Amino acid sequence: MPTQLTNGFGKVYLTIDYDAANQWVYNDWIGYQTYTGIIAGADACLLPLREHACSCLLNDNRRVIGPWDHAVEWIVTNWANRAAEQGLTHFAHVASPDSLAAHSAEAMHLGIGGRLQMRMFGDMAQAQSWLRAARLGAVEKQVV
Repeated sequence: MPTQLTNGFGKVYLTIDYDAANQWVYNDWIGYQTYTGIIAGADACLLPLREHACSCLLNDNRRVIGPWDHAVEWIVTNWANRAAEQGLTHFAHVASPDSLAAHSAEAMHLGIGGRLQMRMFGDMAQAQSWLRAARLGAVEKQVV
């Protein structure tokens, strides 16, 4: 069952859902993102990652309006460490290539460095394909 977070105006700004078929958590961010909302949303997605022992996260920013640079440092120094500690290994981030959200994501990507395998995509199908391959690779490594 998806989790929806709403802003002060009662509008949904994030839907978090566990995709059982693909064994990943999907975050669908919508609209303008505040610092407080990003922290609440990023923290909220840790729960289904932990509950389902997920190593993969699909983060969708295609419907985000504007930049979210104001939260990049917190994501890099706080959230990414906690996510990695509980087993997140692969982080696919999807954003419209020329959007301000994509520029914020690039700053996040640079800051995360090698703590997580993170790739940025302009196309959802490519992001999903990369996560599937990563998950299958992890399964193959466990079998060997």
